[in-house]
This record gives sequence, C-alpha cells and structure tokens, in this order.
Amino acid sequence: MARTVFTFDTTHHALWAEEIARARGIPVDVIPAPPAARARCNLALETLPEELDALAAALGEEGVPFGRWDADDGI
Repeated sequence: MARTVFTFDTTHHALWAEEIARARGIPVDVIPAPPAARARCNLALETLPEELDALAAALGEEGVPFGRWDADDGI
C-alpha cells in the first residue's frame, strides 16, 4: 500500500501545519521525514489516506508551503 507524507522546508512550517491540522480536526502524526523525500526539514506529517485532500486543502488555504511525497510502505 502506498504511503503519502507531507514534507516541509522548515521546522516552523511543519509545526504550523500540525497546528492547523489539529485545529481543523484532521488527525496527523509528526514523523521523521523519509530520507528519500529529500525534504529540507527533518519533520513530516502523516495522516489517514482519506484525509490527504483535506489536509492539503487546509495547508493551501493557510499559506503553508509543503510537498507531498508518495512511497511504498517498505521504503
């Protein structure tokens, strides 16, 4: 099963994104950014598959710059 994580350029952006998600009731976990994602920040957010679009929309509305990285669970 594919896994999607949200990556960020700065720790500030990652923590801001977590705050926005929690305020909107979107469940997220702060996780280490996978090395293969080549993110500039070592933190990433993971959410349930059915919440991916809601999280992306919320971050976009609030102006948080982010990337989405997809990988297989084995990576």
